[in-house]
Amino acid sequence: MVYVDGLPLSELRKRSSTKWRDFAPDVLPLPVAEMDFEIAEPIRALLLDLVQQSDTGYLGSIPELGEALATFTAKRWSWKIESEDIFLATDVGVGMVEMARTIVQPGDSILINSPVYHNFNNWIAELKCISVDAPLKRTGEDNLNYVLDLAAIERAYAEGIKIHFLCNPSNPTGTVFTKSELAELAELAKKYNVAIFSDEIHAPLTFAEPVFTPFLNVSETAREVGICVTSASKSWNLAGLKCAQIIVASENQLARAKSMPMAVHWRASLFGALAAAEAFKSVDWLDGALAAIDRNRKYLKELLTNNLPSVGYRIPDCSYLAWLDVSALNLGEDPAAIFLEKGKVAFNAGATFAPGSEGFVRLNFATSTQVLDEAVQRMVATTR
Repeated sequence: MVYVDGLPLSELRKRSSTKWRDFAPDVLPLPVAEMDFEIAEPIRALLLDLVQQSDTGYLGSIPELGEALATFTAKRWSWKIESEDIFLATDVGVGMVEMARTIVQPGDSILINSPVYHNFNNWIAELKCISVDAPLKRTGEDNLNYVLDLAAIERAYAEGIKIHFLCNPSNPTGTVFTKSELAELAELAKKYNVAIFSDEIHAPLTFAEPVFTPFLNVSETAREVGICVTSASKSWNLAGLKCAQIIVASENQLARAKSMPMAVHWRASLFGALAAAEAFKSVDWLDGALAAIDRNRKYLKELLTNNLPSVGYRIPDCSYLAWLDVSALNLGEDPAAIFLEKGKVAFNAGATFAPGSEGFVRLNFATSTQVLDEAVQRMVATTR
C-alpha cells in the first residue's frame, strides 16, 4: 500500500482547479469533490510521457482501458465484465445523458432519490424531462442513516417512470445500499419497464463494511434492466482529464449503447482514457487513499464530538463526503452561506441536494488532519 495524505495548504493554493479558484484566498474551500492528495505516481509518469512525446491527439481505440477496468472489477467485487460491453464518454454526466437519450423523449419522467448529487436534476433538465423524487428514508437513532424507500419507488414507477437515476453508493449521504435492496429494486424496475442508471463513480472508495455490490452484479434481472456509468475520476482524483465508462450487461442495453452518436466516444480525452487505464491498475495508491480517508472520517467525528457536539454526523460508509446536520447551530436557512461569510470556510449547501435539507452542509474530508482541524475551528468561530 502506498502512503497517501493531504498536501499542505501552501501547496494546494497553487492549484488552478475550480476548488481553489472559486473562493478568496482567505477562505478554506471544502465543497468540491476533489482530493487534496498527489495523484498516483504511475499516472503522473504516464501523463508526463505523453506530453514529452507530444502525444496529444484524439482518442481512438483504447483496449487497455477495458482490460484494466475488467481486471479491477473482477478482483475488487468479483464482477466479470466484457471489454465489448464498455463504452466511453467525456464524464459521468455526459454518459448518463447520452445513454438516457436512447430511451426518453422530452417530457418523460426520471426518478431520483434525494438527498442526491445536485447535478442529477441538471442532467434531467438537459434532457427536457421531468424530475420525480422518491426521497431516501431516514432511520437510526440519530435519524441520519438513509435507505431506499422501495414502497415510494414502486408508487413512482407505477405512475410512468422511464429511467431511474440511482446514486450507488449515495452522495451526499455516504450510504452503501445492500444487495437485497438492489435486488428488490431490480425486480420492480423489470415489472414496470424502468431502466436503472447506476452512477457508481464513488464505488472504488467504499470501505470493507458494509459490502458494496455493483448494480449489474446483483442479479440477472439487474443486468437486464441496469446500466452502470462510472469513472476513475473521483477515486484517483482525475476529474479534469475527462473520461467516463458506460457499462452494459444485456443485449437490449448493448443495442442502446451502440445507438449513441459516435461522437460520445470521440469527445472523451486521450489523456483521460490512458490515465484511467493506469488508475485501475494503481490499486496500491487507491488503498493508501482509502486508509487516509478512513482515518479522516473517524477523526472528523472526534473533532465534532469535542467541539460541536450538537452537529449531527453519521460516519459515511464510503468516499470522502460528510453530510452534516448543523440545524442545531441556528444559523438560519442557509448555514453554508453563514459559514462562508463569518468563518471563511466553504461547504456545499444542503438545500442543493434535497428540499428540506436546508439545515445540512456537505464537507469534503479528502485532505490532511491539519485542514480538518482548521475547518472545525472555523465552524466554531462562526457560532460565536
